[in-house]
Amino acid sequence: MRLWLTVQEISELMLPGFPASKRGVQKLADREGWISSGLSRPRQGREGGGGLEYHIDLLPMAQKLAYARGFVRFDKDDVRTETDLTLSPVERRARDARLILVKVADRFRVSTGMQAGAADDLFSRLYQDGGVAVPDWVKTACGTVSRRSLARWRQLSRTARNRLAHDPSKARKGTGVLDRAEDGELRSYCLAAYAANQFLSAKHIRNVALAKFGPTVLVETSKGQKRMPLPPLRTFQNALKTWKQELGPALLKITDPDAYKSKAQFVATGANKVDRLNQRWEIDASPSDVMTRDGRRNIYAAIDLYSRRVVLLVTDTARAAAVGLLIRKCLLEWGVPEVIKTDNGSDFTAKSTVCLLEGLGIEQELSTPYSPEQKGTVERVIGTFQRDCAATLPGFIGHSVADRKVIENRKAFSARLGTDDAKLFQVELSAKELQAEADRWAKEQYAHTPHAGLKRKTPFQVANAWRGDVRWIEDTHALDVLLAPVAGGEGLRRVTKQGIRVEHSFYLPLGCALPGQDVFCRHDPSDLGRLWVFGADGETYLGEAVCPELAGLDPAEVIAKVRAGQKAVEESFRNDIAKAKRQINPRTIAEAQREAFKHNADVLAFPVNGAAHNSVALQAAKDVGKRRTATPLSAQEQTLMAELEGRKTPSTSRKPAALNTAPQSPEQRFAWAMRMEARLADGQQLTDADALRLHRYQASSEYRGYRLLEGTDPQKEISSPTVR
Repeated sequence: MRLWLTVQEISELMLPGFPASKRGVQKLADREGWISSGLSRPRQGREGGGGLEYHIDLLPMAQKLAYARGFVRFDKDDVRTETDLTLSPVERRARDARLILVKVADRFRVSTGMQAGAADDLFSRLYQDGGVAVPDWVKTACGTVSRRSLARWRQLSRTARNRLAHDPSKARKGTGVLDRAEDGELRSYCLAAYAANQFLSAKHIRNVALAKFGPTVLVETSKGQKRMPLPPLRTFQNALKTWKQELGPALLKITDPDAYKSKAQFVATGANKVDRLNQRWEIDASPSDVMTRDGRRNIYAAIDLYSRRVVLLVTDTARAAAVGLLIRKCLLEWGVPEVIKTDNGSDFTAKSTVCLLEGLGIEQELSTPYSPEQKGTVERVIGTFQRDCAATLPGFIGHSVADRKVIENRKAFSARLGTDDAKLFQVELSAKELQAEADRWAKEQYAHTPHAGLKRKTPFQVANAWRGDVRWIEDTHALDVLLAPVAGGEGLRRVTKQGIRVEHSFYLPLGCALPGQDVFCRHDPSDLGRLWVFGADGETYLGEAVCPELAGLDPAEVIAKVRAGQKAVEESFRNDIAKAKRQINPRTIAEAQREAFKHNADVLAFPVNGAAHNSVALQAAKDVGKRRTATPLSAQEQTLMAELEGRKTPSTSRKPAALNTAPQSPEQRFAWAMRMEARLADGQQLTDADALRLHRYQASSEYRGYRLLEGTDPQKEISSPTVR
């Protein structure tokens, strides 16, 4: 871009509203006094040439902008910017628009050859005049541009681009009276009122705030705290709308926790990743959205997470027996899984269901209570069936109460008044026909529909592409036994002399159990009067038990067989016991007891420090004891004492043995007596005290009892100690 132009060059530009001839431009220059303006100079670049050149600043602003517009160029690459998730969409749009304007302005300065300040000034005037062809969203984000703005944006584009971002709403965010009043307490109180009852309007909330804080509130301003009137209703309405947008998930979690889990809580997509066919199944149940001639039924669904195959079962009620039938259906079609994921419903945690899975060697994994998202795949499959299949069938009653009301409103109130549900909802299918429709949908429609979780493959393709091993149950009769109804709910029963009681009937075991034994029972599906009896663990088959009344048998014949079987079982045990009993006598038990505790005889306790205890009653008892007359000796003891007192001189041939301490326990006293008797038998003499003590002990029942345990007659063995 040339800044100095001759009159001829200006006329050739054909500027709008300007003379198009050289003579016309020259007359304009003479009339406006361009020569004396200081912006003219002799013509440059031609030797010996003549004439003058004039600076473009002499042109009127309209013509000057028209001349400069031809040097503005916008490239498509100018709109390429990086994404920054820390900024809001409005902030990113403002930042990108300013970066684009800086790029175009820099290109304009280079092409014109002007100084940065002059180029930015001319560019900003061109932008304001609409002479810069940029996208409309850039013009919306940047309404005005100045020379100083371009300089500041250029500097920030080199150092901190994100500082170019701008959101006008955030500049005012949190500065309203409702946000700042009472140090934020007013805002919290209004939100609490809404959380307590989300049906309150802004008028109700304002009245609540008025009752709490009064007509004026304390607000923090730049000049300090100030009392201000409570904002009007319109302010409350705008603030409540803004709060709902900003705090939507948090308010939803308080007002409707289930909706929060369904709509706002983050989910782990692909968390249930499996690597093998039949590695993990999920099972769940839900009421059907189709009314049948047999009433409303339940839909049980099972899905294999690897292939997304589905099996559906229509049942009358949610029961453990229905779970067993669904598992049987899946086992015969798919094979045996490794893990089955269920919720904590009574039908999935029932004893029969648990025993069935344990008997099949299948691990059952229970989800956390009130956490349907942990088995979200089967939950979505049930929803897909209800929307894709159930909604197309006769008798569809809607997915919710609102949907049902819509269907009912298809007829006028006067037309549906007194009409039963069968006619109102056009009920035509039976429960059996609904099962056929569910099977058709699962095998022909859902199995051949591309699935996003399978990378747009169908469940049929994924299942048939599996080349690994699949476990199958070959004996279906054994499976039927495991699926047989458990007797009395839990199945565990105790055999009594009347048999096994189930409800109000008694089943007599045919030689497979005895009274007092705990057994696990299942009903024979083909015979109500017969039970299959297993061990208490439910795994060991013992035999059968029959109820004569229900089985149509003669009670006398049945009891005769039962007693014969009982006798055979008892005799097999009794013969072994009788044979072993002959080897045990009373002395065997006593010797075993004495031998078991023999090691305790040498154990001595540490001496215990103590002091004599005395009381008024004990002292009185001692005084009475002092006055008591000594117990007279027997005739034998008197003779012994006389003999001991009549002795003149002790014998010096042998020194009597003496004990330092008197024995305390019965075993020690008897052992002491045995040692004393042994010394007498060897001809040794005892002291007077030991001889008298031995004589007294030999007359006690304790001594005679120990003698009897040794098998000797105490009357024949006892010899009174004498002094020789």
